[in-house]
Amino acid sequence: MYKNSEIFLTTFNRIEKEIKSSLMNKKDVGFSKAVKILRNSNPIVKKYSDDLLEFAELRNAIVHNKIDMNHAIAEPHDAIVEKIEKIEMEITQPRSVASLFSRKVISFQGNEPLTNALAIIEQKGFTKFPIYEGEKFKGIITEKGITVWLSNNMESSIRDALIKDVLVYEEDDNYRHIAGETSVYKAEQIFKEQIGKGNRLQALLITADDNQTDKLIGIITNWDIMNI
Repeated sequence: MYKNSEIFLTTFNRIEKEIKSSLMNKKDVGFSKAVKILRNSNPIVKKYSDDLLEFAELRNAIVHNKIDMNHAIAEPHDAIVEKIEKIEMEITQPRSVASLFSRKVISFQGNEPLTNALAIIEQKGFTKFPIYEGEKFKGIITEKGITVWLSNNMESSIRDALIKDVLVYEEDDNYRHIAGETSVYKAEQIFKEQIGKGNRLQALLITADDNQTDKLIGIITNWDIMNI
């Protein structure tokens, strides 16, 4: 039966190896400095940077204060061991957006009746749809764009409206395409970065290789990210 200190140190060493391998030509830097460098570019390290720095202090306390080779002066609590093992999994095997959000994406052609999209909203509750012209991606329509269109066309008949009519009322740049292998934390970071720039994304569209011309394999809405 392994002690908590042994499990903790072994897990910490695997995290340290993974983090330092991400530094390319700076593998000789200490663990804490490596974390501080990587949290500027790695969304997973950024998310757990405070925990990782605390783990480094605990590691030092265990290693430098051992009574002998077989006895640590401090034994981490079970909760700490569970946390470091969870974080190791996230860092070494991050969840991809494809693994969580792959699904059939309902899309429309711009010249289809708007009522087609409204029917899906009523039936399934989906409110964000990619729009195409043939095979060419043109943008997405959302419940917000539909509402704005309605407020500007109250004298018009909804039955005569086309989906492309709504696209004119959508905010520019309200989506991004991302590759399926992108980590969930990177997706979260994309949403947050855009909010920081005053741009609220409505959806991330998942393709195999981050290409607008590729078939969509999934979609992530802002609500999906909030619920992770």
